Amino acid sequence: MNLRISSGRLYSKHFFNLLARTVLGTFLCVSAAEALNVRVSWADEQAQGLASKQLNEQLEQTNADDWFAQVVQTDVQEITNVQVIETEAGFELILETDAVLPEPSTSATGNALIIEIPNAALALPDGESFEQFAPAEGIALVSVTNQPGNRVQVAITGTDAPPISQVTAAGLSITLGEAIAGDGDDAIQLTVTGEEDEGYAPSAATTATRTDTPLRDIPQSIQVVPRQVIEDQGVTRIGDALRNVSGVTPQRDRSNASDRFSIRGFDSSRILRNGFRTGVGLGDAIGLSSNIVERGEVLKGPAPVLYGQVEPGGGVNYVTERPLDEPRYDFRLNVDSFGLVEPSIDLTGPLTEDRRLTYRLNASYQNSDSFRDFVDQEIVSIAPVISYDFSDDTNLTFEYEYFEQNQTYDDGLPIDPVVFDLPRGRFLGEPDDFFNVTNHRFNLALDHQFNESIRLRSGFFAELFNADELTFRLDEFDPETNEISRFVSDGSFSNTNLSWQTDLISEFNTGSIEHQLLVGFELARTETPDSSEGFFDSNVPLAINVINPQYGTPIPELNTTFDANDTASTLGLYLQDQITLLPNLKLLLGGRYDFARNESEFDELFEGEFFADSSEFSSEAFSPRVGLVYQPTETISLYGSFSRSFIPNSVSTADGEIIEPERGTQYEIGVRGEFDNIVVNLAAYDITKANLTRSDPDNPDFSIPIGEASSRGIELDVAGEITNGWNIIGSLFFNDASISEGDEDNPEGDTLINSPGSGASLWTTYEVQTGDLQGLGFGAGLFYVGDREAQIPNDFVLPSYIRGDASVFYSRNNWKFQLNFQNLFNTSYFESAQNTSLIFPSAPFTVVGGVSVQF
Repeated sequence: MNLRISSGRLYSKHFFNLLARTVLGTFLCVSAAEALNVRVSWADEQAQGLASKQLNEQLEQTNADDWFAQVVQTDVQEITNVQVIETEAGFELILETDAVLPEPSTSATGNALIIEIPNAALALPDGESFEQFAPAEGIALVSVTNQPGNRVQVAITGTDAPPISQVTAAGLSITLGEAIAGDGDDAIQLTVTGEEDEGYAPSAATTATRTDTPLRDIPQSIQVVPRQVIEDQGVTRIGDALRNVSGVTPQRDRSNASDRFSIRGFDSSRILRNGFRTGVGLGDAIGLSSNIVERGEVLKGPAPVLYGQVEPGGGVNYVTERPLDEPRYDFRLNVDSFGLVEPSIDLTGPLTEDRRLTYRLNASYQNSDSFRDFVDQEIVSIAPVISYDFSDDTNLTFEYEYFEQNQTYDDGLPIDPVVFDLPRGRFLGEPDDFFNVTNHRFNLALDHQFNESIRLRSGFFAELFNADELTFRLDEFDPETNEISRFVSDGSFSNTNLSWQTDLISEFNTGSIEHQLLVGFELARTETPDSSEGFFDSNVPLAINVINPQYGTPIPELNTTFDANDTASTLGLYLQDQITLLPNLKLLLGGRYDFARNESEFDELFEGEFFADSSEFSSEAFSPRVGLVYQPTETISLYGSFSRSFIPNSVSTADGEIIEPERGTQYEIGVRGEFDNIVVNLAAYDITKANLTRSDPDNPDFSIPIGEASSRGIELDVAGEITNGWNIIGSLFFNDASISEGDEDNPEGDTLINSPGSGASLWTTYEVQTGDLQGLGFGAGLFYVGDREAQIPNDFVLPSYIRGDASVFYSRNNWKFQLNFQNLFNTSYFESAQNTSLIFPSAPFTVVGGVSVQF
């Protein structure tokens, strides 16, 4: 938010900032500061929740202001009229006077923008104050009042955030909107009315508490990768954006088509989309275009209190873009040096004159070759959203997403030192292998505000996922012959995922203690029918030589059929209370009780022999969370928390005993600092995951418990704007994730798969703000990942690597041109282990070019 004086200069003038308090006596502190030609950065520096009326009462009681005003009082300028004029961007507030008003000062209190005008007084025909409710979308109230000491206060309260303004002293013209154009160097770019563009360092997230809670009030580490970072880094695969977060290592999964992550050492395949879990198995991370994502939120540690069955390392929630009530049309085209062509559109705006009905349409088409031999890919994504405000208190939003992905099936490379000498493009399937995915997602959400204190939020989510494949899959590698055996898979895999969530949020006080209570439930059901045929016979020559591959092996007559149907049902009841004990002391209490049921049926026909089995498992568990935040200053938050996770085991021993559910336990302490536009988060944690299982070596159809795994580490994240136009996001972590109790096949002390002991990232951009080069920008970044074990027992290591990226871009008017240079130094490295026998190599140096225009 910028303050602009009519001369065209930018001022930072914090003068006569007085604070009077009585603690065992009277203490008066008066401070004054003045500086010319510097940029002003505004932040929420007052306690949240103070309404404009409460602020006025405080100011009336501040005798120091009255005393100082008498000392410095000059001629008082009378304001004779107040006007609110509607504009295309929002509204303009005009204070009429016969002379130039003194320079105003501004501040933010809760959702209110406060503008103080010294040596002024209201002299209105209709009274000594002015109020107008809801003058524009996103603005709840505008009030202009007289204050003691010949001051006039303008309070503009936003519905969700402090509004953004342009302030001029000549008549005090206040304009709110998407953009305010100036001449030459004086141009100021603003965001949508009622919303503040926080760039690289968003101050709030919904994943941790399912409420719009400031990050500084959350007793757990949570990092946000905003849209600006995604665009600046030229991300075309959304999972790559999370390289910027400490403790998160992106992984590749089946056919290199889906993303999953190692978070704090534990595999986290469950992905959330707007707070809803996106199925199981193959459907977890397939079917989400980077073009529709507004931000990625990573909640570290157990998160089952609100989201149920999530790994103890943490979870990922992608928040998609929502409709806007101002028209905006984006057209983009991305290409890269490996044949990528990706046109996309992003259209949004109102559908009715009253702007109650709004829409958003994201659509993209991606066609690309690959650095991998014979591998290509085609993706279609269409995501319309319709939102309707029945009133200021009730909103209904419907969202649909269609995603289709057709590509060559690619299993990667075998786990063996021979791969270090292979070309990274070596493909070991057959050129005609394919893996095709279709995904439909539906989301209907109702949000109703009963009054200032009670809110109801209910949503239904449905996902229909289907994948088909016909491929030569890789099996065991023989280092003596340099051949890897293969089997044929011709299969169809589906997920039908249904979920209903309802939350009731209430804000109330018990004496001087404030509460934000959330009560809710989640009802979810996932059906996963699989049907496949295959060929398994070691005597038939399907193997391929990794040094000198020969392609063209015909598909044999398939000799195996497999049909299975798994159904998982969950009912979760949860309660959470965010308690403000003191303005700087906050307590979070929460708990969830889960009832889980898993049913499985399968039959298999292999070489004339038929096998069939079925099973049912039920489990239940309570998962608590407790956290405390202490804020010794307005910029520092110290926190500590305890939380547990729950994942049901749908396996039993050969004796028929049901193995206890997996339970995760985490202790975390940390400190978060918010300094102007820079946010720093430092956390230390200790996680234990109990009741691990593996296949019984004597009875492969059953499982046995093997003990537990632990993860301990420390993480540092930093993000924000160093100075006007210079952004930064970085991370550093050290982690020790290993088996703490195991057996002969899972040795105690072995490091978990895909869990690096250390990692770091640093990405920064700078855009020239003035002069002939205004709009020209540069970006650079380094991403480091330490050694990772590819299997257990630990006998093959994926070496550490450092990857360098860079960018250059130019923005002019509504056009933007961008070049991103990924893996700038052409580093050869491996992304991750897919399972215990396969790994995926990295892409070489790649140039991604983009052009966009916005209307």
